[in-house]
Amino acid sequence: MNARYLSGRKILLTVSGIFALLLSVRTNAQQLPPRPISVSWNPSLGLRFGAFFATTSGGTVSVSPAGVRTATGNLILADFGYVFGAASFEIVAAPGTQINLLNGPTVTLNGSAGGSVSLTLGSSSPSSPFVTTATPPAANIVNIGGTLTVGSSVASPPGAYSGSFYLTFFQE
Repeated sequence: MNARYLSGRKILLTVSGIFALLLSVRTNAQQLPPRPISVSWNPSLGLRFGAFFATTSGGTVSVSPAGVRTATGNLILADFGYVFGAASFEIVAAPGTQINLLNGPTVTLNGSAGGSVSLTLGSSSPSSPFVTTATPPAANIVNIGGTLTVGSSVASPPGAYSGSFYLTFFQE
């Protein structure tokens, strides 16, 4: 009986040891991101190109994600108090969520005095894809630049140009 008692005690100690080992193993996993992510935009922080003059042959005006404005061709940048800057979006997602951006096609913007210009979305900051770092309710800020292709002063006369662009945020 003493041998049975010792054998049972060994089994009990072995099982207890395995159970204690299982309890002490720590596992980590990425928290699942909320579905869907929240993306918001403030119209006052839209993609803005400021004031510029088109000469006989036109050119391009670009705004980087950092808000730096440049021109090519026969366009002259002006500063009459018209603001320029990148479009800014706020993304609320769990930290560690990977986000990819997909720019839509080039779009035509129509002018208040007739004419049109073309808008092509540019790169983003942070560059796509990126991983969110802010903990909700704090937001991750994403800035998008773009380029306007402007014709001559006849094809793209002075005025306000407006329209819509498409940008898709993919959560992975």
